[in-house]
Amino acid sequence: MSAPTTQPMLRLRTQWENLRAGWNRVGVQTLFYGKTLTSVADVLRHYRVEVLRLIAQMSLGTGALAIIGGAVVIIGFLTLSAGAVLAVQGYNSLSGIGVEALTGFISAYVNVRIAAPLVAGIGLAATIGAGATAQLGAMRINEEIDALEVMGVRSIAYLASSRLIAGVVVVIPLYCVAVVMSFLSARFATTAVYGQSTGVYDHYFGTFLNWTDLIWSFLQAIAMAVVVMLVHTYYGFNASGGPAGVGEAVGRAVRTSLICAVLVTLFVSLAIYGQSGNFNLSG
Repeated sequence: MSAPTTQPMLRLRTQWENLRAGWNRVGVQTLFYGKTLTSVADVLRHYRVEVLRLIAQMSLGTGALAIIGGAVVIIGFLTLSAGAVLAVQGYNSLSGIGVEALTGFISAYVNVRIAAPLVAGIGLAATIGAGATAQLGAMRINEEIDALEVMGVRSIAYLASSRLIAGVVVVIPLYCVAVVMSFLSARFATTAVYGQSTGVYDHYFGTFLNWTDLIWSFLQAIAMAVVVMLVHTYYGFNASGGPAGVGEAVGRAVRTSLICAVLVTLFVSLAIYGQSGNFNLSG
């Protein structure tokens, strides 16, 4: 009788230990995020040169990556593909009910509110974020972070907060490229591939393009950059287990940041458009 009785107790105890460990990890991450955000002032005061170096590295890349433009080209290509797919799907769907002229409306509405910010966040996580995790993880397993702390350098400010600032600065021109590429690819796919009149497309695109929504999408991209860089710097800063541990940290960081990017898109959309939608389909 004792064996069947102890097995449920062991499972319950294991579940409780896993729950407590997970809750502790949430607390550790929250503490790290708080320290990273509060150390921004120290970075601007003491480590401005490091921030400039990181901005150049994140935007255009270093070494062989600089030849193709780094994250600028990658995110631009991603949003170009997303805008073209949106135009193809939108035109075919609208043509089924005889209103394919409204493809410009689909581009102006969906690209700004959902497609461009979300694709830019995914590209940011896969390029700049993953690179930051790998760099910090390599420094951690090589004990370079411990050496910085021994020398009296504020490790979180110098390594994490500086990358947070650089990521936020870089995402602004990156998102400009992303939005322009999504608009141009949708227009090209609709007018050149499907043969719709450029005047018809531009009319509906200009009619339904809301500049307020465009500003909100920029703020959404900045919020996404903050969340992505916080997640990736945490996993890189706390990597362990040698080179395999760094690879695992990059995988966990990308997975977590992709989930956070979708959640940021959801919450921002609910906060801005959840009540009224700011939309009126009229002539």
